[in-house]
Amino acid sequence: FVQRTMQTWGKKIDFLLSVIGFAVDLANVWRFPYLCYKNGGGAFLIPYILFLVIAGMPLFYMELALGQYNREGAATVWKICPVFKGVGYTVIIIALYVGFYYNVIIAWSLYYLFSSMTSELPWLRCGNSWNSPNCTDPKTINGSVLGNGTSYAKYKITPAAEYYERGVLHLHQSKGIQDLGLPRWELTLCLVVVVFILYFSLWKGVKSSGKVVYITATMPYVVLFVLLIRGITLPGSMEGIKAYLHIDFKRLNNLEVWIDAATQIFYSLGAGFGVLIAFASYNKFDNNCYRDALLTSTVNCVTSFFSGFAIFSVLGYMAYKHGVRIEDVATEGAGLVFIIYPEAISTLPGSTFWAIVFFIMLLTLGIDSSMGGMEAVITGLTDDFKILKRNRKLFTFATAFGTFLVALLCITNGGIYVLTLLDKYAAGTSILFGVLIEAIGVSWFYGVDRFSEDIERMMGFKPGLYWRLCWKFVSPAFLLFVVIASTLTSSGLKYDEYVFPNWSNLVGWGVAMSSMLFVPFYAMYKFFSLPGTFKERIAYCITPEHEHHLVAQGNVRQFTLKHWLAI
Repeated sequence: FVQRTMQTWGKKIDFLLSVIGFAVDLANVWRFPYLCYKNGGGAFLIPYILFLVIAGMPLFYMELALGQYNREGAATVWKICPVFKGVGYTVIIIALYVGFYYNVIIAWSLYYLFSSMTSELPWLRCGNSWNSPNCTDPKTINGSVLGNGTSYAKYKITPAAEYYERGVLHLHQSKGIQDLGLPRWELTLCLVVVVFILYFSLWKGVKSSGKVVYITATMPYVVLFVLLIRGITLPGSMEGIKAYLHIDFKRLNNLEVWIDAATQIFYSLGAGFGVLIAFASYNKFDNNCYRDALLTSTVNCVTSFFSGFAIFSVLGYMAYKHGVRIEDVATEGAGLVFIIYPEAISTLPGSTFWAIVFFIMLLTLGIDSSMGGMEAVITGLTDDFKILKRNRKLFTFATAFGTFLVALLCITNGGIYVLTLLDKYAAGTSILFGVLIEAIGVSWFYGVDRFSEDIERMMGFKPGLYWRLCWKFVSPAFLLFVVIASTLTSSGLKYDEYVFPNWSNLVGWGVAMSSMLFVPFYAMYKFFSLPGTFKERIAYCITPEHEHHLVAQGNVRQFTLKHWLAI
């Protein structure tokens, strides 16, 4: 085995924190607690933990073992089955696309962080230059004003909602996705800072990024803990936590709940972006990645659950203050962390301090996930193209700068529309498709038995029958279920009341297809570029590169039934 002359992690903890920092991101805070609340509270944990154990963990383990054994990024790792190399390019392209909009959310957090450094938070009251004439003081909004049709979270004329949409995004100056306008200069500056941080975290590879995560992976835990302690001392907080954990088993009869649990576990662990492969490829060969997979995926899910307490204690306080039900203030996504939560913070004594810590948390949650995605692109492509490996720093700069240029689209007046489009299409169906192909490639074409021998070579023990069955049958079936479910339940693009024009859905599918098409196109390219008869070409396509001499002897194990039946 050729040990690639390459760096490894400085210490084992660098790797663990990088994986945790990558997997724990904004979705753990803004998506999971809301899903849990909406889908039967404590009952939602049943499908969630089930999917974690039968699909999340096996895929996580598979990616770590794959990267560690082969010591390659997401594309070149496919020397184990050359015809599948296209899926490596698919996930690298997806990781790149996600960077285009993910960094914008980090830039918003940075903008909010700077704006918080005043004695009075700018989203506390009306009467600022960005407010509309309709702006309403939140103190006057209570259950009776709202009527029974509107939820408070959808109420767009509070100072906090107007600050986000009018003060930060300038959304009111755009008529739709066809009318973007120029990038906002304040957000552009914030984006420059974010990209700079990314570049200097990654420019020396894992030697530098492995140290940055000491701060970015641990800080969110400190802040969540502090926010939780503050949250549970607020009036009404217990009602919020009760609503969060309220167990309703009847919800489990609903297929949507299972789909939510499946997609959440999949996206939350972040398997399939090529990131885990890239990170693991810098491990020592005999590192116990089995233990790492169990530890980091558990930490990720416990974080999601824990963050719900910090979120819902504050939502309970909001509901209490306005005399509305919890369901009227409960929301997810950007509306939760940029409107509802900041508004709650602004009413506390010492609000400036709480706002600063909260936005530092968002910043650190986002930045190491973004670092992971960019590392996947850099490791994936430098391992494949030697010229890039020789100029890694320059290539890192080019990637960061390219990301910055495309991200400018998302910080125009109508930028949130571009962001919504990318969020839905860049890593939706395409990433599910990529991981499905990856799972089939490893466990069927390369062979779960051979993969298990590789793991034994690294760690001295074979994976148990449970893992082998999951890799071969359960995980691919799970991914197929999620692919089909996500395709059937997908609807046209919309942002609040705004429905996107039809062409934007076509553009979205174009973005999605642009990454997925690497799979069939590369397979055809590989097949036609090989010598020999039809049968020999097929053999070369699906035999690991280090066994190609066996093909010449006509000894192809993939042509035997034993290979396909092995577990």
